[in-house]
Amino acid sequence: MTSINPEVFDQGLDYADTNGTRIDICTTEPTTYTEATSTYTLGSANVDVGATSAGSTDGRRVLVPAVAAGNVTVNGSAAFWGLTDNSGELIAAGALSAVQAVTSGNTFTLNAIAITIRDPA
Repeated sequence: MTSINPEVFDQGLDYADTNGTRIDICTTEPTTYTEATSTYTLGSANVDVGATSAGSTDGRRVLVPAVAAGNVTVNGSAAFWGLTDNSGELIAAGALSAVQAVTSGNTFTLNAIAITIRDPA
């Protein structure tokens, strides 16, 4: 079995904690900053990512807090999220738990999102 010091995980997740400031809801899973914030975005919210902590099962994680009132700017079906530094870097992306239709001018909500690095098997 491989053993990795938890500090290795923490350093990667600390980047998300320190730099993750914006979350976008997207139609397609973004792979770049431009895709997350322009090409596929339906709306966004400013966030304050939590500090690195123990994962719920194992490993280490950071939590992107729940969003109570994000701004929807484009009509469409949100299926993914993208966390960025709001200046050029996509930090993480993933699927929403369910696809949600949104309408420009309304607000959206999101549950908290855990970004986890699991222990090696």
